[in-house]
Amino acid sequence: MLRKFTTVCLTAVCALSISMGASAEPAPSSSSSPGGISGIKWPESKALPTFAKVKRLDVADVYDAPGDVKIMLATLQGIVNRNQPRVYLLENQEEGKMTWLNDLKVPYTLHNDPWELMAEFKKEVKGIIVYDPKVPDSINVATTLAGLKDAVVASPELSARLTAAPYNLKVLDDLQGKFKDKMDAYTWQYENLWKQTTHRMLIGLSPDTSVKLPPGLPQSFKAVAEEKTQERDAKNRQTYDMDLTSFLGTDAVYLRFEDAFQQDGWGAAVHEVTVKADGQTIARFVPGTDDEKPFLYDAQESQLSSGSGGHRFADNGRYFVYGFKVPAGTKSLTASVDMWNQFKVYAGNEAPPSSEQKEPYGYLRDYAVANKAMVFWLGSNTPEQKALFDKILSDVPAGTPYLGWFSNDTEGEFNGVELLSNHSIYVLAADWFSNLTVFSGTDNKGQGPLPSDKVKTPKLENKIYVTYTFSEGDNFQYNQHRLRNLWDDPNRGQVPINWTSSPLLYDGAPAMLNYYRSTATANDQLIAGPSGGGYFYPNAWPEKTLPAFLKETSSYLKKTGMTVPYVLNRIANQNVPLSDSVIKAYEDNYRPNGLFLSWEDHFGVDILKGNLPVSTIQGISTVEDGRKILAEAKAKWDGNSPLFVSLGLLAWNMTPTDVVKLTDSLGPEYQPVLADQYFSLIRKANHLPTNP
Repeated sequence: MLRKFTTVCLTAVCALSISMGASAEPAPSSSSSPGGISGIKWPESKALPTFAKVKRLDVADVYDAPGDVKIMLATLQGIVNRNQPRVYLLENQEEGKMTWLNDLKVPYTLHNDPWELMAEFKKEVKGIIVYDPKVPDSINVATTLAGLKDAVVASPELSARLTAAPYNLKVLDDLQGKFKDKMDAYTWQYENLWKQTTHRMLIGLSPDTSVKLPPGLPQSFKAVAEEKTQERDAKNRQTYDMDLTSFLGTDAVYLRFEDAFQQDGWGAAVHEVTVKADGQTIARFVPGTDDEKPFLYDAQESQLSSGSGGHRFADNGRYFVYGFKVPAGTKSLTASVDMWNQFKVYAGNEAPPSSEQKEPYGYLRDYAVANKAMVFWLGSNTPEQKALFDKILSDVPAGTPYLGWFSNDTEGEFNGVELLSNHSIYVLAADWFSNLTVFSGTDNKGQGPLPSDKVKTPKLENKIYVTYTFSEGDNFQYNQHRLRNLWDDPNRGQVPINWTSSPLLYDGAPAMLNYYRSTATANDQLIAGPSGGGYFYPNAWPEKTLPAFLKETSSYLKKTGMTVPYVLNRIANQNVPLSDSVIKAYEDNYRPNGLFLSWEDHFGVDILKGNLPVSTIQGISTVEDGRKILAEAKAKWDGNSPLFVSLGLLAWNMTPTDVVKLTDSLGPEYQPVLADQYFSLIRKANHLPTNP
């Protein structure tokens, strides 16, 4: 569960004097409180700003609130918390609504009516910015204006309530009818607002998200096709015929495709759909073509691929729905679908709730408003959008953080991160991070040794040494949500596990870092998520600026104890080997005993430049995946020397309990170890010295 920008540091002098987050010119003041006093401190030595200390909080539950209320309160939160963190919003319940709030151990008042917060803090707001629902990206422009004008963002419907008693707020800007489309909105924003915003961070957020859908499907929906085995290589590809006659009775029939085995990510893949009414073709299309558009009722988070002649697929909990209008008097209805892998197909004759219905959302907007950052949503795959993206990137220095994510899911991520890396910008996936203005006001409790630091490396023997690493640690919101659930698994600590995490929690959310460090066992090692102090592709990063950036971020790895980096390195959407200059930059500035690389369908260890052990991670998403890979490794092993296997655990699918099951199924020839032990053993096996 991201974008790019160009650096203005073009001279050699600039390249050699990069400071984390340093601005080419002084950043605009973040103050909005009386007397110009701001609670935000951001010295050039810090990657992210620090907010004033949290002392007490007013809390509102907005989980089920309408989207326009969520964004109104998130922008209010940014204005209020800029001076002192006082507002906390319950936006997510994945890890428990109250979990992190209670861990803060500060007094709070829970408001049953979220509007009570608006009444309480209205005097700190100077007015409202009204967005245009017809141009969703005006929501982002409104968010930027809210930060600059100490305002809250409002829908046209809410503006009537906010301008009336008891709030009596002025409309500072009404964006209705101002922009004709997305590019018009962002071009105007760049030309008129960019110079007023901070250039020390960039914020990439979708202007809206799908409305929350009710659980389950309409009563008429029944399964009409399902793959019963875990198929991943398209061996089951064929045209499947489905009789839909029993679903006649309304004016339309719907087909929903999803993943039959949602834990492992190889869901329904569809190449061609043909629907016939009484033998006459009423629909025939290949996904991704114009012929598909009239029938695609809800694309949800499905994706398109050009492979296999073109297909649409939906993995894990994703799905897609086609709708077909049925001619009056139809007696027989059939569908023939060319598909493969782990499909499950439902049919029904009631229009199901659709994710195509959108609403604004508040996550991270408090942080953008508080820091007076510009918010935008530009892609790298559309020339017009990329051109504006490049203009923005050209105005910020190397080492600038980009918080948020990218459109078009995986493809958008790969292209986006590569583009940002080209411009010496790193990513912090944070578009679903909640209350960052609060967590940036918590204290570090001291970063002493972790229990895993005291674990001795076992004697080198002729064994299969296995190290397990959970993915997604570069992802700020993963640290807040999914990681907390995994970490609280009662079986954590029974087996050695490496946990990728973001070293920049040290600045952005010290309370979260404190929790993970203080509750770690001797079998838990925190390591730096891709690719160190932020998510970037090192080969794509300019050679002149990479050493300075790694030098600056090395302090975060040391302060957090995440001294082993896990590196992703992609060019043109393909994993590639580390270049000689990148290897030297990591050796000189991070000085790791070893590093993990990529996410592949194979494992292996290479000694680069004669000194640096690099272990390729083979990803797994189920216990069976792990058993199969380790059994194959044993079958090929001669038993006369140690073998090293690094398995990457897909964090969205696997848990520590799964790792215990996998490990319990192994024989005595296998030995799970932590990352530090793993690389120490590799060094011993290859007669390499250990870095101090």
